[in-house]
Amino acid sequence: MSPTTAIRVMVVDDDPMVITGIKGILRAAEDIDVVGSAMSGEEAIEKAALHYPEVVLMDIRMPGIGGIEAIGRLLNSVRPPRVVALTSMDSDDHLFRALEAGAAGYLLKDIGPVELAVAVRKAQAGEPILAPQSMRQMIAKVTSSPDHHLQREAETLLAELTERELEVAELVAEGLSNQEIAARTFMSLATVKTHLNRINIKLDTNNRVRVATTVVRARKF
Repeated sequence: MSPTTAIRVMVVDDDPMVITGIKGILRAAEDIDVVGSAMSGEEAIEKAALHYPEVVLMDIRMPGIGGIEAIGRLLNSVRPPRVVALTSMDSDDHLFRALEAGAAGYLLKDIGPVELAVAVRKAQAGEPILAPQSMRQMIAKVTSSPDHHLQREAETLLAELTERELEVAELVAEGLSNQEIAARTFMSLATVKTHLNRINIKLDTNNRVRVATTVVRARKF
């Protein structure tokens, strides 16, 4: 696969061994091009502006500008990438903040080579990276404290969706993938992606967890 069609990836971690390991794994995939790496949030923001990665694998615990703040800045950049949080544990409260900041999902640092490449492809395609159970746990934690203001805000946002878009958003809240949503609704995969793009615009979000959180907060699901 030519470099122009390969998925452009940047790896960010304050541990050089982690960077070396991930880069080595990804460079074995013909459809993935590692365009850069960084060891801090500041460096990640600087290099992303130079290399325009499509996917950024972001360590969420770093000194200085940490991964969570860096995620927010990258997603507000001219050409925002899809950011996947990297963590060494799956019960870290930082994960919830990373997802709230707009991360497309998260990966454990000890993920296998095949799974890592698959996750990058899913991130680039806008597919969920979280397992349904993990996603439900994330949503349950984020929405555990009743907040009537957030509920009204979520209801107002969902009111902007068409009937079909709301159906897709509710299926996202169930943890279904794009392909599963297509099968459930008898739509093409391309149509599902189009609806998701419109949902993200209307809800002012860029990841499935935040879409699902909005649905749950509005008690529409």
